[in-house]
Amino acid sequence: MAVTNKNLLIRQATEADAGPLIAILAEAFHEGSVADWLIPDPTERRTVYYRYFTDALHQGLEHGQVYTTSDLTAVAIWYPRLEPTPTDTRARLEALERIAGAYAPKFVLLEEMLDAFHPDDPHHYLAYLAVEPAQQNRGIGAALLADYHRRLDDLGLPAYLEATNMRNRRLYLRLGYTAGPTIVLPTGGPIIWRMWRGAPTSSGRTLFPVRSR
Repeated sequence: MAVTNKNLLIRQATEADAGPLIAILAEAFHEGSVADWLIPDPTERRTVYYRYFTDALHQGLEHGQVYTTSDLTAVAIWYPRLEPTPTDTRARLEALERIAGAYAPKFVLLEEMLDAFHPDDPHHYLAYLAVEPAQQNRGIGAALLADYHRRLDDLGLPAYLEATNMRNRRLYLRLGYTAGPTIVLPTGGPIIWRMWRGAPTSSGRTLFPVRSR
């Protein structure tokens, strides 16, 4: 049974929070069709994922906006994308080789696919949302999102994310997102659902962007 968390204290994360938040990210994303596709062996996956999400958390702290709860049971990593953002492809490839080793090709493929389908319209991008597994289904993730959505509505900006399973897709639909065209990962990979929460307008919200890169 879901528990509402209207009084949950949410704050911006700092470097001092990195250890617990990295662990939450690595554990929360350890299971699932994308995880199975990236690294079939669960033991090796745990090692690689810890390195991958260490990089993701520090990238978020440096270049994005990272929010957490007062008890460090959840984390959301957002990136303002007010204009198309070029990627240093060579540097990213080198980083993924260091992080993922033999599994780097699929990590590269995943990131390139997500980047290729990313909308060009100004928005904020939810790269990762994770709740400590023992604390899931208590409304913590929804509260973390609602807090940020209020900021976006005040700015008149939309939000974009990719859902990696049907359960998350249903959650985002309940929170005001609409579903766009899907991404199907190659080499037998799973489906990823592209989701858009439009900016508020006098008649509702802006629609899912038609064009992407």
